[in-house]
Amino acid sequence: MAKVSKNRKLALSKYDATKIYTLAEASKLIKEITTSKFDASVDLSIRLGVDPRKAG
Repeated sequence: MAKVSKNRKLALSKYDATKIYTLAEASKLIKEITTSKFDASVDLSIRLGVDPRKAG
């Protein structure tokens, strides 16, 4: 099993996996947790609940 680095442990301790964050809270948390030295991207999945077979 791979070792967990210090930065990874710190990142895991900063957020709660069971909590649902708002968009503002999540973006703020991502900026705190990131350790990369380049501009990374974040993917966002949203379920709209729209039926594509019905227009309008």
